[in-house]
Amino acid sequence: MGVPFSVQPADIDESVRSDEQPMGYARRMAVGKATHVASQLSPGHHVLGVDTIVVLDQLILGKPVDREDGLRMLSLLADSTHQVITALCLASGELVQELQSVSEVTFAPIDDTTRECYWDTGEGADKAGCYAIQGYGATFVSHIRGSHSGIMGLPIYETEQLLKQAGIHTWIHRSTAAESDCHTQK
Repeated sequence: MGVPFSVQPADIDESVRSDEQPMGYARRMAVGKATHVASQLSPGHHVLGVDTIVVLDQLILGKPVDREDGLRMLSLLADSTHQVITALCLASGELVQELQSVSEVTFAPIDDTTRECYWDTGEGADKAGCYAIQGYGATFVSHIRGSHSGIMGLPIYETEQLLKQAGIHTWIHRSTAAESDCHTQK
């Protein structure tokens, strides 16, 4: 999008609260990350907080804690359809804006050997649901409905919408003349 940025981790408690619904959890995490980092910066900064979760039958699958947990998650996801919820929050001073992206991902069957080989790549060890659609994990996906970039963890369409609402110009690499041409061409 051409928007300069820097990355700053948010040190917040990411525990799921008892009886917390998946969408509420993802939203709370995105808002918590954005407002936590924004509170540490001088006024005028915009902070984008994002959280992505994998949900199967209302069960939130976070990042696996170890090999056994990762293999369990892959087993649960195999031959089924799950949701990937990515919540975004843009915080700047008192302004807090939110959007969500919800996609459905269907996995093909995955045998034990394939699950173990995938775990051994290390790719899913730090990913919600223990897979990365942008890597080897894509081989498990037979169908998606929704945002591919949202499944990866940053839904580009929704991100641009939040930035526009806040008056942040995307595609800033365009020159004034090129921008003028873009608006007049049919």
